[in-house]
Amino acid sequence: MGEFRKGGPVLAAGMIGVACGASPIPFNVLPAVIGPVHAELGWSFLEINLGITTFGVIASLLSPVYGGAADRWGVRPVAIASLVAFGLAFALFAVMPPTKLAWFGMWALVGLVGIGSTPVTWSRAVNMWFVQNRGLALGILLLGTSLAGIVVPQLARAAIDGAFFGSGWRAAFPTLALLPLLVALPLTLWLFREPRPEERPAGLSGADGKLLGLSLGTAVRGYRFWVIWVSIACVALAFGGAFINMVEITRLHGFTAAQGATVMSVLALGILVGRLVTGLLFDRFWAPAVLVPILAAPALSCVLLMGSGAPLGTLMAAAVLLGFAAGAESDLIAYLAGRYFGMAHYGKIYGMLYMPFGIGSAISPAIYGAVRDATGNYDAMLSVAVGLFLVGALLPLLLGRYPEAPALAPPALPPTVPA
Repeated sequence: MGEFRKGGPVLAAGMIGVACGASPIPFNVLPAVIGPVHAELGWSFLEINLGITTFGVIASLLSPVYGGAADRWGVRPVAIASLVAFGLAFALFAVMPPTKLAWFGMWALVGLVGIGSTPVTWSRAVNMWFVQNRGLALGILLLGTSLAGIVVPQLARAAIDGAFFGSGWRAAFPTLALLPLLVALPLTLWLFREPRPEERPAGLSGADGKLLGLSLGTAVRGYRFWVIWVSIACVALAFGGAFINMVEITRLHGFTAAQGATVMSVLALGILVGRLVTGLLFDRFWAPAVLVPILAAPALSCVLLMGSGAPLGTLMAAAVLLGFAAGAESDLIAYLAGRYFGMAHYGKIYGMLYMPFGIGSAISPAIYGAVRDATGNYDAMLSVAVGLFLVGALLPLLLGRYPEAPALAPPALPPTVPA
């Protein structure tokens, strides 16, 4: 456990940074405010969901830029600047004019400044502190999103009910803006950093002390990059809208918004368990084989969520399966990027692989919302999601064995899949 003795403080700070960053907070606030915004302003569910779509697309397109900045200047300054900017931008929703243009503009601003507070930066440092226990360490790092999924919906609901800054949906945003500014920022300043060359585990650097790994150009010319890219896109497109609209799905089955928030907490618990279990399995087995059952199980969840009148226990079971898969998918991006492409240009490569995750997660709520507006429920999109989950689960089997020397280019064609 020597890696945890050396990198433990960095890992703890990174986990809190993930929890308080622009990856989980917007996606956990929106489910709580969709209903109140619709009731107050009369906007359609599609229009409300397009806000998170705007945020996700802009942030995802900028993720390679922020990743490249972390490669060049280190993750610490990028993470610090982004935490501050994200917190301030998120708080501005409290004074937003009640127009659609302002709604989309605010989400665009959060996307422009917030992506540096996501795993695009935090995971680079953790990958550089851990090799033997990388899967588990990344799972612990990404527990931050699970913590946010458990805490943020409850804080948002309390803020809407008047516990903090006034009442109503606007109060949720400055309340949650305190997390990056007053929780994550001090810990990052105190504990978070990359290892110095002499502190790095064996295998990350060459004899000259430089990090080993493929360039972005070399990575994108290999088939492995695109196998991972498409798999991530399929799962994100299926999951994002189900997550954002889970409270509304629960209400269609006859339950209250408060019970919907409980289902969201159960989903977050599934994500938490999925991160830890997946990380442990990644350290012991070939990761693509681990992913098949984990990413395929949510197909059953989609079936359970269809229709109306399902028992609350059934909805919770579906949420657990969805959450478990979401935990595995985030681990997948960080773990496979490091194992197949090395660390020399990890930030840029991770940023490019984060792009389908971010864009898929951003577009998906709008699609779910459009289906809801057109049909009165989400069943049609949930049917499509069944196929997307299955494709996303099977594609990684084409990746083949991990390369022994990350400085070498990947093969141009898929090798025979190992048993």
